[in-house]
Amino acid sequence: MHPVTSSITEDSLVPRIKTLASDEFQGREPSSEGEQKTMNYLKKEFQRLGLRPGNGDSFFQEVPLVKVESEHDDEMPIRGDDQNFALKNKDEMVANTRRLLDSVSLENSELVFAGYGIVAPEYDWNDYENLDVSGKTVVVLVNDPGYATEDPDVFNGKAMTYYGRWTYKFEEAARQGADGILIVHETGPAGYPWDVVRNSFGGPQFYMESDDEPESFPIIQGWLTTDAAEKLFKSAGQNFSELKDNATQPDFSAVHLGLYASYSIRNSISHSKSHNVLGVLPGSEYPDEFVIYTAHWDHFGVEESNGEKKIYNGARDNATGVAAVLEVARAFTELPEPPKRSIIFMPVTAEERGLLGSEFYASNPVKPLDKTVAVINMDALNIWGPTNDITVVGYGNSELDEIVEDVAKQQNRSVRPDPEPEKGHFYRMDHFSFAKQGVPALAAEFGVDHKENGVDWMQDEIHKWTDQHYHKPSDVYDPDYWNLEGAIDDVRMYFQIGYQIADSHDFPNWREGTEFKSTRDAMMK
Repeated sequence: MHPVTSSITEDSLVPRIKTLASDEFQGREPSSEGEQKTMNYLKKEFQRLGLRPGNGDSFFQEVPLVKVESEHDDEMPIRGDDQNFALKNKDEMVANTRRLLDSVSLENSELVFAGYGIVAPEYDWNDYENLDVSGKTVVVLVNDPGYATEDPDVFNGKAMTYYGRWTYKFEEAARQGADGILIVHETGPAGYPWDVVRNSFGGPQFYMESDDEPESFPIIQGWLTTDAAEKLFKSAGQNFSELKDNATQPDFSAVHLGLYASYSIRNSISHSKSHNVLGVLPGSEYPDEFVIYTAHWDHFGVEESNGEKKIYNGARDNATGVAAVLEVARAFTELPEPPKRSIIFMPVTAEERGLLGSEFYASNPVKPLDKTVAVINMDALNIWGPTNDITVVGYGNSELDEIVEDVAKQQNRSVRPDPEPEKGHFYRMDHFSFAKQGVPALAAEFGVDHKENGVDWMQDEIHKWTDQHYHKPSDVYDPDYWNLEGAIDDVRMYFQIGYQIADSHDFPNWREGTEFKSTRDAMMK
């Protein structure tokens, strides 16, 4: 490890976390007073460190957003030949719309169970085969069939593919012409409890400005609880568990439930600007080649209900990651001389709204992507103490793994793949926006083999935190609970990985067989 990493300590990291996660920053919601405070803080820190503006003479890249605040029906009425009942908003279902219209509605839209809602030719899989869903609402399962079967020959076994992500399912339903889509939530295959869905989909929604026609999106897109799905299927004379099992077979045929749903949403639409923040340390030999560090600065802001004000401070998610970017930047500025390549330090906006800030940069790069060597993303640091290992989400995808393995040896740690690949973490963090464009991108994070308490204890603590604090107001800095020794190890690791890439002239690539390599190869030609 480079000697400069010794300057990265808990004493230097904690004050940054406490500042970003303070009530003063109002939950760091995009296009809010909290964003302005965050922008001012990050700009001043970059200036204090001597970084140069990363976007011409500005430290900011403007990201155009659309904010949709919606008034929802309290219930979703369901009717059938001899069935009439309703699903309660937030308790049994949540829904929103990507259609930027004053109001949208489903009127007696036929419900069709379409399995996993996947069309994947490379897996010889088509849940929509011989199915016309125009004007209908599809009900689909979360994740993909590999998770349910745990068969390594089905999709990617227990490891989620992009076909398992809710974003893909919404996109595919739109391509099929469906008016609506409802995903059945289950905590295991989703990777998070119902409260996360309710909090994320029930409040204001942010989207990037788009030239897409309204018909490019379903009228209604949302989720059902498992209990609501079981009630729905039972009222249709179907057994949810049996149909769920049937849906894991490639010859599954969609089932018309004989039920019809209605639901309305009234929108208040506003256009706003948010910002990615970019500071640059110019390289000493190859200043036109770049290594990028990212972490999302945004969270969910403030929620007011029944006169009660709740601030989503987002201390771990992701004040810790932004603090890490600042600490890594400080360490680079303390080097006797800069590395050969330039480093961009870029906290991005609107990750919690669908990776919007990183997607905007990757689609509108300030620096050429063929000159962008690698992206290193930091999201939600370890708060439980040091581990004997390092996790690489998407391990085996790129040659960046070799650098991580070398750094791990320097820390006497091992490297392991994501122990919970079924949760689809690779597709849920900002590095994915760059991967889609072909840029080798890394999500390396803390391991699960706790140095004192072992694997089972560590995984229990992670699950406990996810259940109790993830995307909730209780995600606050807690000195009595947090142990940041492992976070310091990881931040030093992030520095060393970036340093070894930046002080080289090699261009790591994706490995053969990954879906991103052809894009990178074409770019580099």
